[in-house]
Amino acid sequence: MKRHCKWMALSLVMAGAQCASALYAQGGNTSEAPAVQPPPAATPAAAAPAPHAKPHLPIKARTHEEYVAYQTAIANKQDAEAMAKAAADFAAKFPDSDCRILLYRATMKAYRTAADPEKMMESALKVLELDNDDPEALLSLAEVQEEHTTAMDLDRDQRMSQALDNAQHALKTIDTDLIVPVGTAADRVEVYKKYLKASALGIIGTVQYKQEKYPEAEVSLRQAIEADPANVDSVIVLRLALSLDEQKKYEDALTQANRAIELSKDGTEVARVAKNERDRLTALVAQGSAAGGSDVAPPADDSSQGHKGN
Repeated sequence: MKRHCKWMALSLVMAGAQCASALYAQGGNTSEAPAVQPPPAATPAAAAPAPHAKPHLPIKARTHEEYVAYQTAIANKQDAEAMAKAAADFAAKFPDSDCRILLYRATMKAYRTAADPEKMMESALKVLELDNDDPEALLSLAEVQEEHTTAMDLDRDQRMSQALDNAQHALKTIDTDLIVPVGTAADRVEVYKKYLKASALGIIGTVQYKQEKYPEAEVSLRQAIEADPANVDSVIVLRLALSLDEQKKYEDALTQANRAIELSKDGTEVARVAKNERDRLTALVAQGSAAGGSDVAPPADDSSQGHKGN
């Protein structure tokens, strides 16, 4: 029962915060629709790549017709369904084009904006069919696997393991396989990479928390905060507080809970849970001081403890 309540409360926090669902929103423009270079003039079309070969960078259209078709398709990126259809039509007409991956990535991001995780995951899988090291697709997949798995799912352990593997894989490929628009300033790319690394570590830490591996979760969540210190996420800080709480590191947990409150917006689910956690920890720290520093906590009331969920 305790484990079930923990997962349920975590789901409530994520539904209210929409933190992971806004993944890449901060830096998404950096790589949303990388510019495709037009084909060189008077150059014969390149040979078709081997099946499942990674796209050649920078991505180029091989013919003028392909270039025009890509520009027409990518113009639909604000409408998820239209973007998905345009990507499918383009892929049918140019089945060997490197540009397909850009259209699938645009579709993936359009479905993210539309809050359609299942279709976002389908698009991410299409990206990974063409490049299994694409960090944004790996993180999109890990995000859905982590966010939309509950304690009641029979395959939860498998899905959590897959989410962990995908996030760890992404962490290794962010520096080497991130596709960005041609001509993007190096400093903007670095800012976006920091954001993606923090997101990957945040997913890793959340999975470890759900697996009740609290010391490991603490390490990963601290690394997530350190990875992008200019853009600290209140949800990640709250999760860190919860991981510390589970280890009975109450004073440190209280510090992080207060920080989560400072970073969150009033009226949000994150703020509510963070305040509940602060109140609980304040009582525990005071109790511990009165008892001469005892680490023994009173029985938790799962029906009222927001800390059991993130």
